[in-house]
Amino acid sequence: MKKLPIIPTPEKKKKPHWIRVKVPSGNNYKKVLSTVNTNKLHTVCQSANCPNVAECWGAGTATFMILGNICTRSCGFCAVKTGKPLPADYEEPKRVAEAIKKMNIKHAVITSVDRDDLPDGGAEIWVETIKAVKNLGVTVESLIPDFKGQWQNLEIVLKAKPDVLSHNMETVKRLHRRVRPQARYERSLEVIRRAKEAGLRTKSGLMLGLGETKEEVIELMEDLRKNNCDILTIGQYLQPTKLHLPVEKFWTPEEFQEFKLIGLRMGFRFVESSPLVRSSYHAEKHIL
Repeated sequence: MKKLPIIPTPEKKKKPHWIRVKVPSGNNYKKVLSTVNTNKLHTVCQSANCPNVAECWGAGTATFMILGNICTRSCGFCAVKTGKPLPADYEEPKRVAEAIKKMNIKHAVITSVDRDDLPDGGAEIWVETIKAVKNLGVTVESLIPDFKGQWQNLEIVLKAKPDVLSHNMETVKRLHRRVRPQARYERSLEVIRRAKEAGLRTKSGLMLGLGETKEEVIELMEDLRKNNCDILTIGQYLQPTKLHLPVEKFWTPEEFQEFKLIGLRMGFRFVESSPLVRSSYHAEKHIL
């Protein structure tokens, strides 16, 4: 029997000492976990293996993920499951609001999977969730998908007036097709531009470590400012499993700090930039 050739796999880069993640624990962490499970909700903290789950949940905050936990897209960096989602749950907005009220959250961050299977991309549930949360007197950041460029669906969400409208670019232009194969660089920029034209505070995020250069990162930052992005988060990409894209480089804390200073000079209102920063990190500060 002929043996199959052995294909070598890239050597996994060892994490540097500044990439340290706390083990989740404590009473507040357990309370948040209980509330999420009781209300049959999903959080991006769990689904995307966020490294800040211990800090955020320990402080009694969480980023809720609506429209299920199965995504119709297959981005090369993301730990959220890809496949055929379950039918949309129109009781979900009510349960999200109940959980937020129980947790006494003052600023809620809501995100979602991509639902390219739905005619409206999930816009109706997005609107109902934003309304339910705002009715509590709670401010809302909505981290939305691109709705495949079907702008009528985006406009439905924009009219709900979240306090912050966020859409992540994730990576530089050259790497976009490899990292986000079903997304488009210019389309994502247009989401930001349209949100600003609707009078909303705008936000985006990107990851470093996928093979980008410093010059490409700065170019992306400039593109975001040209499209009126107010807030930017920059963090280190961490490979969630062996099936995902490998880490090409661990950028240093000093390099992240340099990007922060560059961003502030460009005119971003806030720039969160350090290795463990994720989209919703310190989100409550971004409505000030």
